Amino acid sequence: MTTVVLVGTLDTKGKEYAFLADRIREHGAQVVLVDAGIVGEPLATPDVTRDDVAAAAGADVAALAAAGDRGAAIAAMARGAAEIVKRLHSEGRLDAIGGLGGSGGSALVTQAMRELPIGVPKLMVSTVASGDTSPYVGSVDVTMMYSVVDIAGVNEVSARIMANAAGALAGMAGATVPRLGEKRPIVVASMFGVTTPAVTVARERLEELGYEVLVFHQTGAGGGSMEKLLAAGFAVGSLDVTTTEFCDQVAGGVLAAVPERLESAGKAGIPQVVSLGALDMVNFGPMDSVPERYRGRNLYVHNPTITLMRTTPEECREIARIVAAKLNAAAGPTVLYVPLRGVSSIATEGQVFSDPDADEALFSTLRELVDASKVEVHELDLDVNAPEFALAMANRLHELIGATA
Repeated sequence: MTTVVLVGTLDTKGKEYAFLADRIREHGAQVVLVDAGIVGEPLATPDVTRDDVAAAAGADVAALAAAGDRGAAIAAMARGAAEIVKRLHSEGRLDAIGGLGGSGGSALVTQAMRELPIGVPKLMVSTVASGDTSPYVGSVDVTMMYSVVDIAGVNEVSARIMANAAGALAGMAGATVPRLGEKRPIVVASMFGVTTPAVTVARERLEELGYEVLVFHQTGAGGGSMEKLLAAGFAVGSLDVTTTEFCDQVAGGVLAAVPERLESAGKAGIPQVVSLGALDMVNFGPMDSVPERYRGRNLYVHNPTITLMRTTPEECREIARIVAAKLNAAAGPTVLYVPLRGVSSIATEGQVFSDPDADEALFSTLRELVDASKVEVHELDLDVNAPEFALAMANRLHELIGATA
């Protein structure tokens, strides 16, 4: 029998959690109810008490309640809940995890969800699910369901929403993945629209060589997901063609890199081949969303919802400093490929983002700062999307993986 773990504040949402738990049981799944409340008495009987949750975070419920700091209490109970659900999963007592809540409850429960491996079903019914869900989802596979009404009682609308959630949780908990054929070693690759030709050629070459290639769209969250998969040990190599998220980190774009970007493979000693794909662009939303201070810059409407801004020489030097520091810190085999003829499909000669001064600022700073005793560097007189460039990266990564096997 499958088990669904429900984490929530049973002092304020106990009746709703009890209703959700009963609906899940009707689908034939077991429920483990974890109480992360603090102040009032639980309105449903937990299987894991709030004292257990607080203790898992090295805290005390009474002390948290007495302090009267709601933010600190949520943070502590979130840490404890994360430890509890990781333990339940390791014991084989968690096939899916769910929760109900507003902004505070969603922050607490989804923090615990994000500590679980990718692939473990995660469903959060939340009042904030119709807005920006990135703080709750992060870089993992958290599913957010909008509650429509507040999580405040069981009524005509909330009962339907929670019944749907129960069916989803029970169904996901029992879902199986069909065999996809012979298991192959995994390589991750980073891609953007303007580096798609390069990644396509490299992916096809690596597949010919016997790898399964997982491609991650570099949207901030996409790079974060790739880093988490590398840190978890799923992959044998990283083809990090597209490091564009550092542009948004430096210039304040909407697809900024997570703090651990370009670090996980290096820390784990996983072979990595890295390039400079799309380091010519910062991402914003529609044209009218571009900050006023940037309105005089080289802007390009990629589509109605995305406006791109060309990076300046100063920004390129800062990006190069970030990339160099991360590459130099790697513990495993690390190779940098530099495309001297253009870092994206719109940065080549004659294209809208062609800027030799910015490119030279990027390349010269990397030459100065990358430690050649630690990082192998190849400068090729090609653009990033040239087939020869892509094949060189793929073949070198294959050699590195073979040398470390």
